[in-house]
Amino acid sequence: MDFSQIVEPLLAWYGKNARVLPWRNDPTPYRVWVSEIMLQQTRVETVKPYFERFVREVPDVAALAALPEDRLLKLWEGLGYYSRARNLQKAARAVVERYGGRLPADAAELRKLPGIGDYTAGAVASIGFGLPEPAVDGNVLRVAARLSASHRDVSAPAVKRELAARLREIYPRGRAGAFTQALMELGATVCLPNGAPRCEACPLFSLCEGRKAGEAALLPVLAPKPARRTEERTVFLLLCGGAVAVRKRPETGLLAGLWEFPCAPGLLSPQQAAERIAAWGLSASELEALPDAKHVFTHLEWHMSGFLARVPKRNGAFVWPQRERIFRDYAIPSAYRVYLGCLRRFAGGAP
Repeated sequence: MDFSQIVEPLLAWYGKNARVLPWRNDPTPYRVWVSEIMLQQTRVETVKPYFERFVREVPDVAALAALPEDRLLKLWEGLGYYSRARNLQKAARAVVERYGGRLPADAAELRKLPGIGDYTAGAVASIGFGLPEPAVDGNVLRVAARLSASHRDVSAPAVKRELAARLREIYPRGRAGAFTQALMELGATVCLPNGAPRCEACPLFSLCEGRKAGEAALLPVLAPKPARRTEERTVFLLLCGGAVAVRKRPETGLLAGLWEFPCAPGLLSPQQAAERIAAWGLSASELEALPDAKHVFTHLEWHMSGFLARVPKRNGAFVWPQRERIFRDYAIPSAYRVYLGCLRRFAGGAP
């Protein structure tokens, strides 16, 4: 189909139906960049309070470059995919060094920065700088596949490149940011995934070849995802007075460099749990089972059981901050959310 036909009806619809989002109020390149990194694999409603808190404390590139890593990870706590936060800071430091603290107004230069791929570079270039540069994500690929009734695999890099080239040709002069956001908005609120398009509310209803062919709900075509592997682990809340045992994860790999409660592989029985505590050089005066939990990563699931143990003495195997500091200063991954909740209850309520 001729994509140039979608520009005016889509912009008119967006002008009337755009959601009010905190990063849209003042779409500076920095704010657009931070929001887009946060929004990767994370829902809009989840991101809103994180974004507002983040830009309030870290208002510009220079502040981000200078932020202590522990504070950065604490501000990110709960968003997951912590490598995004680290790359955000690496890129900020590169911007300070190479561009005097101002993001470059060029998609090719933006793509050279850590953590910025084609999509994020397009979003910052078009929304932040008003350049005719597409931002092709899953929402935009789905909209395009349905509009053109395409059965090509939208996860294929060639499909993304070809769509970006087609969109680049039709960008409206002076309205690049609005057009990028209109495409995103249509996919997020109307042309929904999982076979549920709201065709009756779509401003491109009369143009959509997928709807005309009765195939909109069947598109886009996606290659099957590999099955997730499963890991079983037992989580320990070790309490010594008001102190809690935590340890830092390795600096590479999953949840690199974050803090966690001591864990052991497998779903342990109470006897096995007591033996594990003894192997750490500790003795437990009491041992109480905690709820089971599950956390899903992109390619992995953790299935967890847990125990709370009160120990009379600390040792050097772990770090033992006071409980209040766990909630205030330590970035604990959301994978341990259930056990953070248990810590609040068993150790005397909310901090």
